[in-house]
Amino acid sequence: MTRPTLAQASTPAASRILGLGGVRGESTVTNDDIAGPIDSSDEWIRQRTGIVTRRRAGAGTDVIDLAEGAARAALADAGLEASDVDAVILSTVTWFHQTPAGAAVLADRIGATPAAAFDISAACAGYCYGIGQADALVRSGAARHVLVVGAEKMSDFVDPTDRSISFLLGDGAGAVVVGPSDTPGIGPTVWGSDGGQARAIRQTHSWLDVRDADAGWPTLRQEGPSVFKWAVWQMAPVAQKALDAAGVTAEDLDAFIPHQANMRIIDQLVKQLKLPEHVVVGRDIADTGNTSAASIPLAAERLRREGQVAPGALALQIGFGAGLVYAAQVVVLP
Repeated sequence: MTRPTLAQASTPAASRILGLGGVRGESTVTNDDIAGPIDSSDEWIRQRTGIVTRRRAGAGTDVIDLAEGAARAALADAGLEASDVDAVILSTVTWFHQTPAGAAVLADRIGATPAAAFDISAACAGYCYGIGQADALVRSGAARHVLVVGAEKMSDFVDPTDRSISFLLGDGAGAVVVGPSDTPGIGPTVWGSDGGQARAIRQTHSWLDVRDADAGWPTLRQEGPSVFKWAVWQMAPVAQKALDAAGVTAEDLDAFIPHQANMRIIDQLVKQLKLPEHVVVGRDIADTGNTSAASIPLAAERLRREGQVAPGALALQIGFGAGLVYAAQVVVLP
């Protein structure tokens, strides 16, 4: 018996980001607003993190609301309709349902049904994970247009008395549409994990423990000094690998858009990578805070909106966080 040869989808030569959008929490929270419970001050928070304010959403807004706003903005920027989307990837750690996936709810909300839809739980690296997967889906022919959204309502996990991470956190969503291109607009993704350091950034306790009346609501904690050292010394080589994989150098870049974890970490990465002065650095954390999976697309959206980068700018982006996980790639901004 002769077995038939399976047909393969026709595939484009490459992919690129076609549209970009972002939304931030509607409330501006100053350092003075949160300094009291952590026995701190505006000066201490600025010196340690570079944050002046952070944006947070109200009680009536959930992570899908934020994701929807960013998704609609990205589709409009790309000149596409939701019906053009073949797959929706939502990166979030603040969707409270184990199932269904938030991506499916989002797809229905914007009118992208019956697009494939799935979530990524990769914390602050989740957006870059999503870009890597969207690039592969488009180039394989499995999808023509992929919506990638990083969305977080981090304020739902804030312990106002915690001095390790809670005062860093903000709410928002950033989204892009990835589609086919005649020339490469997304470089190879360099990614990985180190689960041996899983406790460095963690939820205080399991959702199972919430059944115990004494456990309380879980919030986030981090081992600040350990995370700082890991981010500075381990992520710079990852970023360099992404440059090498894309066949470009730091001199070729127009922008560097790292995860908005901490301004001191950003400054040290710039130093470690020896970025030339012409490279614009995303520093959205100063006004938005750390929005985990949303931070890179929000920083990119801000650079473009403020005219700090031109359409077609070449940007190195890198996400890193709880897991510990990381991912980086060079992209052409829309």
